[in-house]
Order: sequence, then C-alpha cells, then structure tokens
Amino acid sequence: MPQDSTGPTPAAPALPPRPTPVAKKGEASAPPQPLAKPSPGAASTAPPKPPSPAPAPPSPAPVAEGSKLPFPLATESIDRVVHAIQGRMTSGLEPAAVALAFFDWFTHLANSPGKMNELAQNAFSKSLAFAIYAARAAAAPDQAAPPFITPLAGDTRFASGEWQKYPFNLLHQSFLLGEQWWNYATKEVRGVSQHHQDVVGFSARQFWDMVAPSNYPFTNPDIVKATLDQGGANLARGTERLLADAQAALAGQRPRPRTEYAAGKNLAVTPGKVVFRNRLIELIQYAPATSAVHPEPVLIVPAWIMKYYILDLQPHNSLIKYLVDQGHTVFTISWKNPGAEDRDLGLEDYRVLGVNAALDAIGAIVPERTVHGVGYCLGGTLLSVAAAAMARDGQQRLASLTLFAAQVDFEEAGEIMLFIDESQILYLEDLMWETGYLDTKQMAGAFQLLRSKDLVWSRLIRTYLLGEDETLNDLMTWNADATRMPYRMHSDYLRHLFLDNALSRGQYRVEGRPVALSDIRVPILAVGTTKDHVAPWKSVYKIHMLTDTDVTFILTSGGHNAGIVSAPGKAHRSYQIASTAATDKYVDPDAWTVATLKCEGSWWPAWQGWLAKRSGAKGPPPSLGNARAGLAPLADAPGTYVLQP
Repeated sequence: MPQDSTGPTPAAPALPPRPTPVAKKGEASAPPQPLAKPSPGAASTAPPKPPSPAPAPPSPAPVAEGSKLPFPLATESIDRVVHAIQGRMTSGLEPAAVALAFFDWFTHLANSPGKMNELAQNAFSKSLAFAIYAARAAAAPDQAAPPFITPLAGDTRFASGEWQKYPFNLLHQSFLLGEQWWNYATKEVRGVSQHHQDVVGFSARQFWDMVAPSNYPFTNPDIVKATLDQGGANLARGTERLLADAQAALAGQRPRPRTEYAAGKNLAVTPGKVVFRNRLIELIQYAPATSAVHPEPVLIVPAWIMKYYILDLQPHNSLIKYLVDQGHTVFTISWKNPGAEDRDLGLEDYRVLGVNAALDAIGAIVPERTVHGVGYCLGGTLLSVAAAAMARDGQQRLASLTLFAAQVDFEEAGEIMLFIDESQILYLEDLMWETGYLDTKQMAGAFQLLRSKDLVWSRLIRTYLLGEDETLNDLMTWNADATRMPYRMHSDYLRHLFLDNALSRGQYRVEGRPVALSDIRVPILAVGTTKDHVAPWKSVYKIHMLTDTDVTFILTSGGHNAGIVSAPGKAHRSYQIASTAATDKYVDPDAWTVATLKCEGSWWPAWQGWLAKRSGAKGPPPSLGNARAGLAPLADAPGTYVLQP
C-alpha cells in the first residue's frame, strides 16, 4: 500500500557516499551508523523543532579554491544529472535495463531455429483458424459467434455483451490472438536468464495493454454506445477532466482525488493520543474501550511506504479498533513523510528511531511487560530484523511476532523484482540523488504498472472516455495518499534485502554483526494473501524454513491490501490456518493448502484468539502516556505526521 517536489539541478554538486553494501562471506564491513537516539522523555516533551536545511554531502576529496572538480567526480555528476532528468520521463525505469533484457531474449531467440519454427507454425495455425472464425462471423453478423479465444482469468475488458457483436468480436478476438502469441514467444527461450525473460514478458504485456481496442473510443463498443446514448456528453465531461488534470500536472501538482474521505475526518478516527515523537515517528497509544485489558501491549509497525491508517480506516473496518474492542492495549507507529533533509536516514535509523524507540516508550508506559509485535509488509521485515537483533543480544522484549504479508526472503518476491537489478537500482539512486528522496510518483507508478489493465487503462477509460465520476472509497483514498522515501534508506533496503537477499542468508548486519532469523524463539504468526502481487504468499510462507520456533500460518483470500483489511461480516471472505511446532517437519506450501481446512469469514477473530492465548489475564488498562517518564500526550490521534503531504 503519493507529491512532487524537486529543486534546481546543481551544476556539479558533491556526491554523497553510496550506502555500504552487505559484506560477502569472509569480508568485514559495518553498516552505516544510525543517528543518535533521543531518550523517550526528552523526545516527547515538546514537538520537534523545524528541520534545519540538509547539510551539503561531503566531497570525497578536497578541492582547492578556483580549481575544477576532479575529473571522475565531475563526469559522474553529469551522468547523475542526466539520469535524474531521464527518470522523470520514464517514471524511474532504467532504459538500459530493459534494452539488455530484450537483447538477451532476441539473440537467444535468433539462435534457436527450432523455437522460431515452432512460433511460425503456431502463428500459421492460429491465423488459419481465426480466418475461418472471421468468415463465419461476417456471414452472420447479427448472430453472436462463440468466442475463438477466451481471455485470461481476471481480464474483464471484453466482458460486456457489446463485444460479442460484429465487428467488435473480430477486433477483440484478433487482439487476444496477438497477445497470446507474444506471451508464448517471450517464454521458454533457452539460454535467456529468468530475470530478463520476466522483464521481456512484462514489457510485452505493457505494450499489448496499451494497444488494446478497449482503450480507444472508435474500437470500444461500450464507449460508442455511451456516446450515442448521451449525445457525446460523456466525451465532453471526460475532456473537461483531462484538461483539469493536465493543467495540474503542468503546474507540478497532483490531481486532487474526488473523495469524501480524509485522515482525521472520517478515516483514522479511533480515539488515542500521540505519546512520543522523534524526527522519524509518532507513536500513537489508543484509548481503552473495555474496563479490563490484556497486560501485554500490541505494537503495530506499518511499512514506511504507506501511511499507517490502512489499519484504521473507518470504524467498521479498522483492525486497530477491532483489537482495542477485544481488550488489547494498542500502539502504532506513524512514520514521518520524509523530505530532502532526511536524505541520509538509512534502514538502520528506521530500526533504531522507529522500532527500538517505540519499544522504549512502551516500556516506560507499560513497564515490565513483553510486547506483541505486529509488522505489515516492509514494516514486518524491519520488525523481523529488530527481533533477530534483540534475540542475538539476549533482549527479551517481545511476547510474539505477527507478520502481515511480510517477506524475510526475497528470492521470489513477486513482480516487483522486475524493477530490481544492479542497473535499475543505480538508476534509482541517481534519480533520488538530486532531490534526496524517491518521489511519490515513481513509487506509485511502479505499482500501477504491475496491474496496468486495472489501475491505468481501465481508469482512463472510465474517467476520460465514459465520463464516469471516479469517487474514491476509503481504501482507494488511502492508496492515493502516498509517501516519499529517503535516498539512503531506499537504496539500503533495495540492495541489502531485495538484491542481495542478505537477511535470509544470514548476512544482514546490525551494529556490525550479522543477525539470524533462527535466533527468534517467540511464537510467530504469518499472514499471506492469495492474490498478492507485492508479497506472494508462497514467499511469505518461507518463514517456516528460516526460523526455529512455533509458526502459525494464515492464508486468506484477497490481495496485498484488501486481504489484510478483512473485517468480520464482509462477504466472500475465507481463510486457512494451521500451526507448526518448532520440532515438526517442513510441509511445502502446495501440500499445506491441500491439507488445511478452509474456513469462511474473516481471519481477524482467529488471529485475535491466537494473541489472547499468548497474553495474561485481563486487568486495569494503563494510562495514556506517562508524564512522570516525560511521555505526556502530545496530540490527539492521528497526530501530525500522517497529515503531512
């Protein structure tokens, strides 16, 4: 589960040091040192001072006054400026990375006469069959001919009955024929690396999604019918919206989403107080809703690429409110939306100023109690790193660990890996180098491309061609409220977690020493979702192989966001749940799904019951904050950081 702000491009700025790569086996290296961590009391007594301007990154070598920059530094600055400018036009995609993938595929295909012959035979036979289909359809244009090719599952572009009428049936069937052939042509070419094959296949899908007949007014029968029925009013409304959005884009602004929802108004309204604040997080403690609560508090660590209130939408679908209503004391981290002044905040700073600082504050409010740690997406990955580091150092601060759609092994991290290789990461680093952060447009653009049919082209058709009002619901409003990411942190986690997969290999270092997930001994519950394109559930399931503790796994219907926001009472929801003891043998995910009973409804009650069994008897709730420890409430929930544009 996005504001643009760019400054003038310097002629030849000094280069910031690149993030330190993870050490290979046999090598010694230390990660970037985190910023000094303020004590909970000092940090929470008053709002932070306005951030001072970011200091100029240090130059790697002194340069005498009046002299030119060292030649390598000057040339690299030029390259970075060029890449930053290019990146704005390509939404952060590296042209060289795509070109290398196509070169790998094309040269191997050209050197595979058997594969080319097979493709030629396939094209000939399918074309001949389509010609027969087209002749029959033309001979009886008033009758709907049975489809020649069936769209892939989930493709609803040609679902309406208008597409079955002549000549639109020929249009969409010929399109599906070409799409199917290219999909086959980009797969199973011997010698092509799997990553390059995936990039080529993805690029081909993007091309075919762009040229689909559903995208154009004269080849889409639904648009033709709407235009005739409305006398062109749909196109007039769409043109008006297109001009307004274009004007906003030219002014460097994001189009205002049409929504009745807003954080603090009718989203993120569960009562609570901000009890701690530093330069990176606000810690929210929620007011108790019951006279007695479990003694172990719950800490929620959301991903920094999202705003936390996906777990606190409206009262009827708020996971946070659900936990509070069941008698849990709940805290959540609300991440600051970083700017240029935060460019040097690294992943280690997010651990220290985020997870550790929150645990310190909770320990002052609810002393001598272990905490149920809950991490969502990359927040779960960060929490796993923190848990492994605490276990390594003998710190018993957690009662359990819950991971929502969170990966600790990124070898099979889904389609997002299409954008992650050395070339692409270097390009993103240059793009972030100019501004100090990754802009929301690049982040949102990458996720939209993964589902371009639904998130790009279908939206354009509805808004600009059909002239329909696009009023965002609560989840869509949250999705449009995107965040930025600091230069150093984004580079850290892309390189160390995704590219090097250092955490699962025991090579990720915290405070100069590696951490191992197998050191974690508290019980773990992991949640995967069946339609997750960001954290595929089989990748989430790998927690079984990487830890030596009791693991409970829940597989729920839905996607990365909708599968987690699955409140009780919502229709068409189901889940599977099973527990594995530390001494049990490993069961592969396919066998697990066959052997595990499917339950109807929301998985929230099952998880809450799991938490309750690992909690003590209920007693009086703690106070909101602790003024004696310097943790007096600073503001009402949802705080100030979540409202930052």
